Amino acid sequence: MVVARDYKSFKNYRNKFNGKVGFVPTMGALHEGHISLIKRAREENDFVIVSIFVNPTQFLEGEDLDKYPRREEADIEICKRAGVDLLFMPTIDSIYNKDELRIEAPKIRGFILEGAKRPGHFDGVLQVVMKLFNITRPTNAYFGKKDAQQLALITQMAKDYFFDINIVPCEIVRDSDGLALSSRNVYLSKNERKRALSLSQSLKEASMLISKGILDADTIKKSMEDILLKSVDKLDYVAIVDREFNELEKVEVGNTIVLVAAFVGKTRLIDNIWV
Repeated sequence: MVVARDYKSFKNYRNKFNGKVGFVPTMGALHEGHISLIKRAREENDFVIVSIFVNPTQFLEGEDLDKYPRREEADIEICKRAGVDLLFMPTIDSIYNKDELRIEAPKIRGFILEGAKRPGHFDGVLQVVMKLFNITRPTNAYFGKKDAQQLALITQMAKDYFFDINIVPCEIVRDSDGLALSSRNVYLSKNERKRALSLSQSLKEASMLISKGILDADTIKKSMEDILLKSVDKLDYVAIVDREFNELEKVEVGNTIVLVAAFVGKTRLIDNIWV
């Protein structure tokens, strides 16, 4: 595996690839969820590129940019063992300059739910992903379904800007207790982690209701909120939308995402199920 830390050296190695290229963009602190993306990329492509870059433009003022978990040596070893061919670990200065062109999230889908709670977040996400797509030039790019709104917007960006890239959605990976894997889970104390299970428990409740034929969105959300409000410190939202992120009054089986975002302690967590 080659580790490149700037665009010029990365390009020299990338140009040697002759075949299908799979790309997994990450912010590091790699866990089994990331590894599942890398393994799928390894299975479906001739070459695999992973990027590790804690992108400053997607963090809002007061968020956890400075304390975001960083484990460079461990991440490099994980990538080696997972069969990554080229690991891109750029510096901020090699990605951004002082007078940047800007890309903005769409005015509707980019400013609801996560976009409403974290205004400007998706501008930064799309900005860095566009750069990374242009740098890595992948055949397939792999993203987890846990960041469902991000996945939808990146898919739209690839379509709207005519990227010849296949966006591959990948299933959420959970710990044995049901908690969706996230690099931010390390922030949780033992008690907070136990309370954080209410997110996945509320989604299980939604799934159970839907399986019984209860499709009214308000009824499902009320049952979820009853579970969540007993455990979380702040509930940002419970939402039921279609795959285009239009709010639904009734669940459409095969075209619905049920989402939740909440604070447990000072840690903000998100989770969802695709129905």
